[in-house]
Amino acid sequence: MASRRKKQMKELTESKADMEMTPMIDVTFLLLIFFMCTIKFKKLEGKLAAYLPKDIGQNTTQVDPVEKLDIRLDVVVEGEKRAPDGIAAYKPGVHPRFNYVDRVFSIKIGPREFTSDQIEEVADRLRVFASDDPERPVTIDPRRGIVMEDVVRVLDRVLDAGFTKVSFAGSYEG
Repeated sequence: MASRRKKQMKELTESKADMEMTPMIDVTFLLLIFFMCTIKFKKLEGKLAAYLPKDIGQNTTQVDPVEKLDIRLDVVVEGEKRAPDGIAAYKPGVHPRFNYVDRVFSIKIGPREFTSDQIEEVADRLRVFASDDPERPVTIDPRRGIVMEDVVRVLDRVLDAGFTKVSFAGSYEG
């Protein structure tokens, strides 16, 4: 009988204990549902995080409109692409850079129009505008075909005239 008892004890200790996963999954889902139902979300609808003065009413002072100065750049004559030395013809695979020869672009400031060979007259005109109002905003509007070199030449004249508020328009109209 002792050997039979040992055999039964041995069978009990060697048998695998199977864990039932279904109740554990049920409890996990119940906890998940519980936390989802009890959580409170912040409602930010209709709220603005702005600290506005509450004791001052509507401002009744008149604001003068600011007149800006528009400078439009257009290509008049495209010119010829040359190698950086200015003599040899430009070859795309051979020369990484190029220069334009005989390139002409127009600079329109308000109703007046200048060409690129009149750049010093443009500088004089801009100085007149800057003497009236150096805080006047200036917008440079390069059109299709204008290269960065042209824009920088005009920008240098604008900054030399004394303007500080310069912006660029991004139009591609012909």
